Amino acid sequence: MTLIKGALRPSTTIQAVMAKGAGQSKPRIGLALGSGSARGWAHIGVIRALEKAGVRPDIVCGTSIGALVGAAYAAGELDRLERFVLGLRVADVVGLMDVSLRGGVLKGDRLMDFFRRDVADRPIEALPIPFAAVATSLRTGAEVWLRRGSTLDAVRASIALPALFAPVRWEGSLLVDGGLVNPVPVSLARAMGADVVIAVDLGSDVLGRRFRAPPAPEAPAGTVQKWMRQLHQNLSALAQEKSVAEPMPSILDVLATCMDITQVRVARSRLAGEPPEALVAPRLARLRLLDFHRAKEAIEEGTRAVERVAHNLSALDDRES
Repeated sequence: MTLIKGALRPSTTIQAVMAKGAGQSKPRIGLALGSGSARGWAHIGVIRALEKAGVRPDIVCGTSIGALVGAAYAAGELDRLERFVLGLRVADVVGLMDVSLRGGVLKGDRLMDFFRRDVADRPIEALPIPFAAVATSLRTGAEVWLRRGSTLDAVRASIALPALFAPVRWEGSLLVDGGLVNPVPVSLARAMGADVVIAVDLGSDVLGRRFRAPPAPEAPAGTVQKWMRQLHQNLSALAQEKSVAEPMPSILDVLATCMDITQVRVARSRLAGEPPEALVAPRLARLRLLDFHRAKEAIEEGTRAVERVAHNLSALDDRES
């Protein structure tokens, strides 16, 4: 566990880095996968599109859902993860959650148990691709880089969204979601030795969205009545609605939007001081906090987001190397 302070770095371009390193060893490519809850399945599409374009990261790091997808990729388990998320339905998402009133609404143990059964857990140091995750110390607010020990324990700490998932104990510290301090971990990729950083920002278009997004087309109403509907809607009954045209958002919607505001503001500040060479920005504001069953559209948008910046990545194509 390493506590760090961010460092400012002037903006660069991929072409400038490649030109500077001409005749020297090949620049190391770092992939920084950002936080964003259910929008994070877009990272799978981003990675697939990068590989198709001949861009293969040498270093991977992630925050929150970015840590989960990044860990699967670094472990060589992305195919297994993709099959799993594409098969998720609303009832499956509900089944993976375990309700708790201590530390957070959800403990997240069932979700991590699935990965322990179906995705081999290895020490971070033993992964085929160098990997690290970002978490936040609940006691001090410090940014914590998780670069050794159990990969899944590091992921579990990085995704511990406050008030939703319970905090995680790690070497004497109490850790929560890394998105509070470093939603798009460019600085961590630099510290791991990346010369060129490709960052994926999942929050570029989320501010200003409507609280009540259109319902997922494949979500059957009957499966959410007992749990998900209560979580999303029934809690809003605690507040008196004054207008039928503008119903009061649920507590979960308010929580999710507040987290989005915090993470977007922090991300913009961090990216201004620690700019990547390439920024990939999937447009997924329509996905809500727990829409993990909408993986197909998230993955497809991740692919499109890479295609929109493909001209900036052409210098990194290693297929002729």
